[in-house]
Amino acid sequence: MREKLEYALLLVVVRTLGFLPRPVSRAVAIFFSLLIYRLHGRLRRVGMRNLEMAFPEMAAAERRRILRGVFVSLGRQLAEFCLFPTYTRENVSHVVIYDGFENFDRARQRGKGVLFLTGHLGAWELSSFVHSLQGNPLQIVMRGLDNPYVDRLVQGYRTLHGNTVVEKGDFVRGLLGAMKRGETVGILMDTNMTPPQGLFVGFFGIPACTASGLARIALRTDAAVVPGFCVWDPVLRKYKLRFDPAVELVRTGNDDADVLANTAKFTKKIEEFVCRYPDQWLWVHRRWKTRPAGEKGLY
Repeated sequence: MREKLEYALLLVVVRTLGFLPRPVSRAVAIFFSLLIYRLHGRLRRVGMRNLEMAFPEMAAAERRRILRGVFVSLGRQLAEFCLFPTYTRENVSHVVIYDGFENFDRARQRGKGVLFLTGHLGAWELSSFVHSLQGNPLQIVMRGLDNPYVDRLVQGYRTLHGNTVVEKGDFVRGLLGAMKRGETVGILMDTNMTPPQGLFVGFFGIPACTASGLARIALRTDAAVVPGFCVWDPVLRKYKLRFDPAVELVRTGNDDADVLANTAKFTKKIEEFVCRYPDQWLWVHRRWKTRPAGEKGLY
């Protein structure tokens, strides 16, 4: 009963925001997101704690400004998600433009597959959606939502234009097959993990347990790892889907050391983008929850 109630509520939100003109939809979604910011003390505490660890010299007022911006960013993305069915190849440039598409295209032409390195920055849902709408469908590695009704709705929106979802439980086999076929797979690589799936690498100078699967697959298949982030540009008043040049892999012949070195390298790339757009990253996630053995928790 609870699952169906959650689904019904989400359906009302999605249909309502999807029906409104885009500026109004964004304004409404941002309003409710900021309301959650005001009412949800635990999320604020986690966000402020993360910002304190990442930017110890920053003034508290600036951390609060950044954290509030995160909720504005989340509200904006919610509106865009609800508007997915209204976007076409002809009108989507009013919402998102490419920046550095040649970096992705060059990597794709190698024919060994592309691993789209990304994170919870800006409008991550919009990045894969627009890329598929422009004729570049990809597979997305994500864990299914706990509510099966909500999961079905969300997956339906994500896959409107040819995207497919790879469950984390089928991660290795799915990625190996995709790389063999020269396809593109998007991986959100900035969430807390636990050993043995995760390795500890530095993130803002603090050991963070990080998924190592991307590095293992890249080393095994020689697929190109292309950083890509969909970030809000306040000057243009639209998103830029930015692709950086493919990351050059570290190869020393020591498999374990290479996996660790490349996982750290990928994480550093995410950190660079977070530093450039701090008010668009998901600071409310407990990124440093898992600690090395014997180390005290940070939250």
